[in-house]
Amino acid sequence: MACAQVTNSSLPGAAGRDMSGRKANGKSGPALKHRNEPGRGMIGTNINHFRTQSGISLSELAERAGISKSYLSSIERNLKRNPSIQVIEKIALVLNVDLKTLLEVNLPDPEAKDKQDEEWHAFVEALRQAGIEKDNVQDYKILIEFIKWYRERKQG
Repeated sequence: MACAQVTNSSLPGAAGRDMSGRKANGKSGPALKHRNEPGRGMIGTNINHFRTQSGISLSELAERAGISKSYLSSIERNLKRNPSIQVIEKIALVLNVDLKTLLEVNLPDPEAKDKQDEEWHAFVEALRQAGIEKDNVQDYKILIEFIKWYRERKQG
């Protein structure tokens, strides 16, 4: 009895890719994206987010959680999308994160923080261009507090 060989290239949109989704040259391409943004429902992305936020290396987390570094890496890269709850619990314990938080779908978006930082930098630059120096900020703070007080009094 002959068996038909199934290759990934027979799947729609997967031409020239091996079974892991990599191109024939071994590099990942844009057609199959393994990483999602943090908090978008991917456990691995959330683990990576909390690990990097904690300043723990991949090797250190793997060792402390009692799992292999390669397995943890594949979880973080969302290649292993359904690790056991026991593994996730070990990782959560090392990261000092509640299991529910680690599985959370809506984590803060790091790009939003970057945008906020950019806005603050633009604001500070506008202050400098207006002639307000760092040493004079306290004087302007008093003025701003007075304006806030005046507006509240006027509205109330």
